Amino acid sequence: MEELYTITMLVSIAAFALTATITPGPNNVLLLSSGLTFGYKRTLPHVFGVFLGFAVMVLLVGLGIGIVFERFPIVLKILKIVGMLYLLWMAYKIASSKGHMKIKEKHKPFTFLQAALFQWVNPKGWIMSMTSMSIFVTSKDNSISQVIIIAILFLLAGAISCNAWAMGGVALKRFIKDESHVRKFNLIMAILLVVSVVPVILEDL
Repeated sequence: MEELYTITMLVSIAAFALTATITPGPNNVLLLSSGLTFGYKRTLPHVFGVFLGFAVMVLLVGLGIGIVFERFPIVLKILKIVGMLYLLWMAYKIASSKGHMKIKEKHKPFTFLQAALFQWVNPKGWIMSMTSMSIFVTSKDNSISQVIIIAILFLLAGAISCNAWAMGGVALKRFIKDESHVRKFNLIMAILLVVSVVPVILEDL
């Protein structure tokens, strides 16, 4: 029976997963903002929703959803456009925030379900999941087992990166002294959110 993965290959997949999940992107920008705004404890559902939701997405893409996009590329294109428009709308909402130091009750962090569902309109998420499957699924006979392994490695990498970005937001609180700082921070987060969409736009040109 063909070996599932060599140790070297597992290390390569793990390194790819950690690099892909820990670099700046929509999820991480939003986690950083949530950590600063709501604190680590209230951001935990958002954290779990991101890394569990994305691992499920990787698994489902590997098990067959990816075939739909190969046969009907227009579906993926539509999802990318919807995702980019949603992210741009979120960037606008963040940039136009008044920057109050005290969070009103109507302003709440992402729930677990909201964060998990967000993965399906996150353009970076689609690119990461499709790319990982095209590179690291190397055996037809062991494809299902390989997909599961890839999803688990993304789960572990996502847990590390999501917690790091959320705690990074908490750490930033010591530097945010007044509402003008909050507004500047929100503007920077909005710009980063827009910048995170640019590679997806350029890829489709």
